Formats: sequence, C-alpha cells, structure tokens
Amino acid sequence: MARLGPATAPTLYFFGVTTAKSSIMTVFPSWAKSLGLKDAVIKGVDFPLHAPAESYRAAVAFLKNDPKSLGALVTTHKIDLYHACRDLFDVVDPHALLMGETSCLSKQDGQFVCHAKDPISSGLALDGFLPERHFQRTGAEVFSMGAGGSTIALTWRLMQEARGADRPSRIVVSDRNPARLEEIRRVHAELRSGVPTDYILATEASDNDSALADLAPGSLVINATGLGKDAPGSPLSAAARFPQRAIAWDLNYRGDLVFLDQARAQARARSLQVEDGWTYFLHGWTQVIGEVFHVRIPVQGPEFEALSQIAQIARTGEDAAV
Repeated sequence: MARLGPATAPTLYFFGVTTAKSSIMTVFPSWAKSLGLKDAVIKGVDFPLHAPAESYRAAVAFLKNDPKSLGALVTTHKIDLYHACRDLFDVVDPHALLMGETSCLSKQDGQFVCHAKDPISSGLALDGFLPERHFQRTGAEVFSMGAGGSTIALTWRLMQEARGADRPSRIVVSDRNPARLEEIRRVHAELRSGVPTDYILATEASDNDSALADLAPGSLVINATGLGKDAPGSPLSAAARFPQRAIAWDLNYRGDLVFLDQARAQARARSLQVEDGWTYFLHGWTQVIGEVFHVRIPVQGPEFEALSQIAQIARTGEDAAV
C-alpha cells in the first residue's frame, strides 16, 4: 500500500488491487465536472489480496482523520477491510451490519460511516438486464462463483420476499475458501428466505463445472470471483458447458475476461445472454459518489443516461490511447 499524505483537495479514495487500470480514473474527472464537484479528485490505493489487517487499519484511520479525505469506494477487500476496521466506524449501516462487509466509507455530520452499497447497485444492474419476471416464468436457478461481498449482496437481493414468486428456484454459491462459505451461509440463515441454497467448496475449476452442469435452463451464472480482473483466468475450465438459455454475467468489465470469452463462444449454440460488469460499475460508483459528496444522483432517466454517456466517452478515449 502506498503511503498516504494529507489531501490538498476534496478526495475520494479507491481501495482496490489494480486501481490504476480502472476506467474510473479517467471517468471521475468528467463526472466531477458534470456534478459540480469543484476541485474534487480521486486517488487509488492498492492492497494485495487479503492484505494484513494493519494495512487496512492504517488506510482507514488516515481517511477518518484527514479533513479533505472525504470517503472511499472499496472493492475486492470489502469483507477483510470491514472485519479489520469495525471498531473505527462511528456508524455502520444495516446492510453492512448484516453482511459483514463494506463498499463505501463516508463522513456525515462529523461521523465516520460504513455503508454496504452493493445490495442497491447490484439490484439496479440486475434490473437492467434480467427479463421481466424471469425466475417466475422460467423456474431458473442462480449459480454465483465467489462467496465475497458481491455475492452476499446479490443473493440477498434475489432472496427478498418482496420479489414474490420471482425468486430463483435454487441458489448455488461456490468458493475455494471454507470460511467465506460459512460467512455467506450465516447471512442467508438470518434472512430465512426459504430459497433452497447449496454451498460448494470449489478447490478446482472442475468443481464449478459440475455445479454448472446441474443447473436448470435459463439459469443466471455469475463470475464474482475477481478472476479475469484481479487475477488471470476463469473459475470455469475450458470443458465447462452452460445451460441452455442461461444468462452469463461477469461482474468484471476489464481484464482478460476469460469467463466472458467462454460464454460468448457458446452463446449461439446454447442461446445464451452474455453480460459484462459495465452497468454494475456505473451504479456502484454513482451510489458511492452520491454518498461521499452528498449529492443526489438519479438511478435512471436523463441525468443518469448523461453520466453513462460521459463514462462511455471517457472509457472509449482511454481504450483508444492504449
């Protein structure tokens, strides 16, 4: 982790793994101008996967006490950072408390606040591409590979009783880490949703392949492992076979994106719908920026579409420069 010094302008931090490669570094200045966030800047802070607790604590304590450091978006480290720094937060929102993770840190009325924004941003992203009443109409299941904060938030969203009959007929979660599986099992137990859920220890890609083969047609298959972005590869092997009419969703939008390549290679033969993580990126960042800078950012309509267009232009320019 880079040493942090006092901020000289209103600063939003990005706690991640390879933050310099993220489109937010070129998108944020354009968004800040559009939103009237005068002089605001963004700074990336990279931690290794599962960094020592003292590294998280040093960064969070700095953020809490530095006047012009206004907040942070946390990705990849959502669970580890939360558990390392729980005592440093003055306020923990209900989602963060239930899920044991944080994706957003902000300051409000002199208090340092820990938020879990993924239940909101993931739901907005899902609503953008899931066909209407998809689970109710098809009886489809959900298979999410990776039991971290994103899967906790996504499955929480899909298990809500308010969805009525439009819930998955079964949810399957896999991870290579038994402790992560136990944590998500705890969250699900507190929800008492009634949605059947299986937890699979996947130490090899073939374990995920087997779970994939058992899914119903039309199922939602999610790469929430970080593979393809934070580390190379895919949670599936080259032999994996998607269910007919499945929806393949990679939470990544950058990196080698092997999972997306695997799904696209089967898209025509198996009638797949293939989605990347770009819309998830948009909602994830706008939710955090709104919280940190205390500005209202709509989740749909002309203002959101304008921000989406700004981001796409910035991203296109970034890609062209590479």
